[in-house]
Amino acid sequence: MSDFSVAALASTALAPRIWVATLLLYGVLALASLGAGRWTAPGSALRLQINAWWRIFPVVSLSMLLYPAGPMLLSLLIAGLAVRELSSHYAGPRARFQWVCAAVLVLQTALALHSAAMATALLLALLLVQAVVFGLRRQPAQMVLLLFLLLCAGLSFLPHLLQRSPMPTVNLAWFFYLFAVTALNDIAQFVCGKCFGRHRLAARVSPNKTWQGLAGGVLASLAVSAALGGYLQLASLPLLLALGLLLSLAGVAGDLVFSAAKRRLGIKDFSQLIPGHGGILDRVDSLVLTAPLLYCGLML
Repeated sequence: MSDFSVAALASTALAPRIWVATLLLYGVLALASLGAGRWTAPGSALRLQINAWWRIFPVVSLSMLLYPAGPMLLSLLIAGLAVRELSSHYAGPRARFQWVCAAVLVLQTALALHSAAMATALLLALLLVQAVVFGLRRQPAQMVLLLFLLLCAGLSFLPHLLQRSPMPTVNLAWFFYLFAVTALNDIAQFVCGKCFGRHRLAARVSPNKTWQGLAGGVLASLAVSAALGGYLQLASLPLLLALGLLLSLAGVAGDLVFSAAKRRLGIKDFSQLIPGHGGILDRVDSLVLTAPLLYCGLML
């Protein structure tokens, strides 16, 4: 049997594992919901956070079911919701801002379809530098546009990630791995920060972030990366642990970038789209950096 045939069989055998892992994730969410319902008061921040994931996970699951078009549609959905949120914080004419965003989305789609990942990575790095410069200069209008550009550059790595291997199921497994590690890292940071947080991580940027929350997120990411990556047979244990650590830190960095932007804009959340989470940008800020980091890490 040829190497290609063996790889194809392995890819086919991987598909049931992805959906078993997905069901397990829903099981963990159900247990968390039961625990929150028993031990927390109605309307508590923790209960709202957990309930919000019942809105988020099904959308991600649907994008996986609609593969290969689903991840691209998910990126466009997130970008469209982001335009709506950022328009309300843009100081200039909203129509002009929306037309610029539409042009950016066309460019993003073209880069994704042509697999121009390295060009996108360079663009993302330049945008991060510009975001810092404009933040220091206190120019809110330009900051809003840069946030959208950062979002598009980061999310464009979702379709890039799904093009890296000739085996579609392997690509889909990495896509699921990315969302699972990013989401559970955020949840662990929130829970550990609420329960054990004592020392602030970046008081001026995000007062609720603590070193204890960061440690909990890192430990959770290491465990999820090792367990999920091992179950899906994605990589060796040392690589999975390294990815878990890097994705956890990148998630925090993405959160802090967008938190700093909110402080400059004088807002707490970008919107109230998702109760307990804020707006779509409040939820995907980690993904803006974890998606390109995972792609670049796998290409090294």
